[in-house]
Amino acid sequence: MAKINGNEIKPGNVIEHQGSVWRAMKTNAVKPGKGGAFNQVELRNLMNGSKLNERFRANETVEKVRLEQKPFQFLFDTGEAYTFMDQESFEQIELQHDFLGDQGAFLQDGMVIEIEFYETTPIGVALPEQVILEIVETEPVVKGQTAANSFKPATCDNGVRVMVPPFVGVGEKIVVQTADSTYLRRSD
Repeated sequence: MAKINGNEIKPGNVIEHQGSVWRAMKTNAVKPGKGGAFNQVELRNLMNGSKLNERFRANETVEKVRLEQKPFQFLFDTGEAYTFMDQESFEQIELQHDFLGDQGAFLQDGMVIEIEFYETTPIGVALPEQVILEIVETEPVVKGQTAANSFKPATCDNGVRVMVPPFVGVGEKIVVQTADSTYLRRSD
């Protein structure tokens, strides 16, 4: 691990602080009229999800943590946990449903994702940016509505609700952004 000064902490950095591992979410360099400058940092604990606002002075040092990212293939859902296989060693691990949260709905058979590890503990996942889903339920097209820039709700085959343009119908495949469940375009 590398030591960095408190004023060098940037959003996205992972640091060791107060005996735990934290990711910097927001930073704000403050230079008050009196006293020394400091870096106001909003931190999120990667182990339990708690948040903390902390001031780091330029002369303070913190340990910058390097996370290991490994590719894992999604195998199946047991109902309580998702099972993944390491692409290099073929070992399997299980991650609880609440660990992935809403992103779990986007998992598809054979999908390869990146799992972030701190030492041997998984602390985060990165799904592909886009997935292809099929529309299973949506409202029919209303004549004349296609000219306006309007959207209608649709339910995909994985249960995710997406707002789609009026011309998209049941049975069509669409490309959805996994970060915020937004419609991008029709699939080829």
